[in-house]
Amino acid sequence: MAHSFSFCGAFGSNNFRPFGYDTVHKFQRVVFKLKNFSVERALGRAKSHAKKGQITEAIQLYSLILTEFPNNKKARLGLNSMINSHLTSAIYTPPQGQIDKLLDLFNKRLFGRAIEQAQNLIQQYPTSYMLWNILGASYKSLGRLAEAIDAFVKVTHYNAQYADGFNNLGVVLGETGQFDRASVAYNQALKIKPNFYETYNNLGTVLRKQGYLEDCIECYAKAIDLKPNYVEAHNNLGVALVAQGKLEDAISVYRRVLSMKPDFAATYPNLVNALQIQGSIADAVEVCKQALSCHFEDVSVYNSLGNLLVGMDQLDDAINAYKLALVINPEYVDAYSNLATAFVYRGDLDAAIDACNKALNINPNHAIAHMTQGNAFRDQYRHSEALDAYQRAIALQPELSEAYSNMGMVQVAEGKLDAAIDSYNKALSIKPNDAEAHSNLSYALLNNGRINDGLSEYEWRHQTRNGMKHKREFSKPMWDGQETLRGKRILLWSEQGVGDTINWSSCLSAISSQADQCILECPKKLVPLLARSFPNIEIKSQDRSLDKKRDDFDFHLPLGSLYKHFLEEVYANRRSSAFLLSDSKRKKFWRERLASLGSGPYIGVSWKSGNMSPARLQNYAQISEWYPIFKIRDVTYINLQYSNFDNDLKEIKDSFGTTVHNFDDLDHYNDLDEVAALCSALDMVISTKITVPLISAAVGTPTKLAIWRQSPWNNILLNPAGPYLEMFERNTLEPWNKAFEYIQNDIIKLKQ
Repeated sequence: MAHSFSFCGAFGSNNFRPFGYDTVHKFQRVVFKLKNFSVERALGRAKSHAKKGQITEAIQLYSLILTEFPNNKKARLGLNSMINSHLTSAIYTPPQGQIDKLLDLFNKRLFGRAIEQAQNLIQQYPTSYMLWNILGASYKSLGRLAEAIDAFVKVTHYNAQYADGFNNLGVVLGETGQFDRASVAYNQALKIKPNFYETYNNLGTVLRKQGYLEDCIECYAKAIDLKPNYVEAHNNLGVALVAQGKLEDAISVYRRVLSMKPDFAATYPNLVNALQIQGSIADAVEVCKQALSCHFEDVSVYNSLGNLLVGMDQLDDAINAYKLALVINPEYVDAYSNLATAFVYRGDLDAAIDACNKALNINPNHAIAHMTQGNAFRDQYRHSEALDAYQRAIALQPELSEAYSNMGMVQVAEGKLDAAIDSYNKALSIKPNDAEAHSNLSYALLNNGRINDGLSEYEWRHQTRNGMKHKREFSKPMWDGQETLRGKRILLWSEQGVGDTINWSSCLSAISSQADQCILECPKKLVPLLARSFPNIEIKSQDRSLDKKRDDFDFHLPLGSLYKHFLEEVYANRRSSAFLLSDSKRKKFWRERLASLGSGPYIGVSWKSGNMSPARLQNYAQISEWYPIFKIRDVTYINLQYSNFDNDLKEIKDSFGTTVHNFDDLDHYNDLDEVAALCSALDMVISTKITVPLISAAVGTPTKLAIWRQSPWNNILLNPAGPYLEMFERNTLEPWNKAFEYIQNDIIKLKQ
């Protein structure tokens, strides 16, 4: 996307050489050309050379005309004018040797010395546009753009026919955001030199930055027409097409660039970006690998690869990519910051904080590093330090919407819902389409009792980093809740885990009663349970392979949107009766098997999720905190955990002398129909916030849920539904003993 900066034509020889015999003799050898070339056309050509500042060429052509036509007044006047001009140029232009020395300094990147010597020569040759051009280029290279602009203005003043001077002026004006002035300069360059393809490319970039996408595409196309293998213009054309949303066209253009020049580094990140937007993450990763085969020392490619791998949840590979970037450039701040983000996602919070510290040692004003460090503090529940880090990030970069959004997450964890809602709204005032902020705002609103507003915001979930994985694309429209379903077929589809699918199925009867046909696609392991529970709905295992070609329904709707359209029914039926029907024969089987273990009551227990990341730990109690439950005697406890429970069962036995029975032949993870039958045979289920209480509450088993009060998921949308559900809350960082003591009392009552 870089502008083309030009010295073209600026530094040719300008030493005056009188016209003697040898020159005239050369002209005489080409006199025959005038036989088929009219005098007027020859005069026009000479005048054109003069207008472009091509003095030597103009002198040669005027002399040639006078050799054949000695009395031509126009040729005589033109020749005299050019000779005088050339003599004047010789007086006001430094010798070529001095120009060459300046160019040598510039090419060696000794810009300070080039500036000093150019300034000294300008005192002697103040109207030399070549000196001013070198001075302007040196200023630009040092980032002294205001001085560069002044120098290039002088270039165009002392040689108004020097197209490169106007082009160079346009480049610097564009870099300082003076787009209108840049456009004027570029157009003047094109007026002087109509085939100046670099200027068409530069003008296109200025127009793109101003939002004139159609005009900028025309400029890039003109540049390409003038020079078909001009990869810079092809690359910039791709950028403009992405801005128009024409991803396929842009991707084709980028791939064409790389076919012409496989080592053209600027195109790789652009192609990766286009593929990311398109959702072709695996292809983007392959492009990064292709780039690395051409640019082993290009740290930005390793950084981009790391970012892509984070998006694919391949955190170990992402971390390795960032570390490779840092091997090449240990001062690469962005790589440290992104490495910290990957560590946060992986739960390596101390490593994340250390990476942020390294980034901030290099650049204390790196706002993203401050914010990422805040995220690590947040997940360690060091809330005060997290908020301080977010405030530093915002002070450095007031438009950093993500910092406000992350601040809101801390405020939710502290129970400050009004403050959190304000923070999310500040984030959205900066970045209105920030899906993560909208999603976080939805939870805060739901937890604060603003249900309708929260459900509306929840519709942004499919545009979040996590939601994109679950979103499905159909040719048929999504149901808006308004259009009648009479005589229509509607497809409902599961979008998240089995727990949410179970919970939201409590609304299925409300929508199936309105449609002529209702289809539900869900994880295969839920099909038997849901098919039995909802016999008037066609329950199918989900299959995404033909989504865009399907024609077996009129509307579709993700399950998570049911509450938005049937909120009244949710309120009316949420606790009225069980909505899942377990297999009666298997329920009898499990009652008999439970009885074989000893006397009741029979209480199922589950205590942790398969995802125990630091950000989720507040939802779950340590085994030691279950003491009020497991110290009760004459109770038969049944394990309902589906994985990684062997050590926990041993700890319960060793710490409390209590046996929690596990049925080794039951696949708790995959055989959910059997888990539902077991739950329905139990007298009570006690659990923290995982899938188990969603099943047990739905089949009508008395369910005691120990829940983190400030959890973003503690709301009507995500809490279990069922007739015998009770929730026992504890605050952030408080012990769980009070919640479990209340549940303990219920167990004692059950025993009586």
